[in-house]
Amino acid sequence: MLSVRSLFQEILDNDESFRLFCSIAASGESQGGWENGRIAALVPHSQRDLAPKITRHGADEDKHGRIFHALMKKRGLDPVAIPPDTDYTMLLERHGIGLAHEKLKGDEPLTVQDIVTYLAHSRVTEQRAAEQMELLRRHFADHPDIGRAVRMISHDEDNHLAYCHEELLRFAYTGHGRAIQRTLRQCALAEIRVYRDVSLAVMAHMGRLLGWPKARAAALAAGIHAVYAYERAVGWRRMVSLRMPERRDALGGPATTAAEYA
Repeated sequence: MLSVRSLFQEILDNDESFRLFCSIAASGESQGGWENGRIAALVPHSQRDLAPKITRHGADEDKHGRIFHALMKKRGLDPVAIPPDTDYTMLLERHGIGLAHEKLKGDEPLTVQDIVTYLAHSRVTEQRAAEQMELLRRHFADHPDIGRAVRMISHDEDNHLAYCHEELLRFAYTGHGRAIQRTLRQCALAEIRVYRDVSLAVMAHMGRLLGWPKARAAALAAGIHAVYAYERAVGWRRMVSLRMPERRDALGGPATTAAEYA
């Protein structure tokens, strides 16, 4: 029977598919760490109080990348170059979502609108990350090999999402509400397309590694398209709502380290 648990268990049990999964995840987390680090360095003077939280966000992402590398090392596996069609973060940038890397590579301070754009982009992508990690936590929280990593990363992603809600609401209260809603909607609609395309690409690569029959590959692709159809119709709305989180000041303290995972 095809289920989330059986699908991921199959990927986990095979060294080549597990290596690809961890490499894709590590690459995305490391990219997020770099982006947040550059944003923290370029925060405008009026928003300098945000810099430590953005730095903490980036430190968490870097930590997650190291965790995925540690999971591979534990099994004697080396990272593999990820296929371009599975590069979620770079595909989002090509769709104009978030802050352009050319801007982040420069020395010009960001504007307040840039920070709003960054937070709106993060609110959408962290929603996806939190949901994915919650799904893995539901099925693999007690797994002897990956359980601890799943629990730690899931906790961090929940913190990141709470931080985005709180900070966006703070900006909304100071007059940025319309810009926030406009940017959130644009990001959400682009993200669901990119997520669909990346999901199809990842499953195609996994199918080749694991020798899936055409019928199974077709069923998985149909499921991905069905999820996209739902998200395109109504599901995207969960990515644009804002509410004050129960976890206040979720990124106000020091980051936990990957050493704690080990």
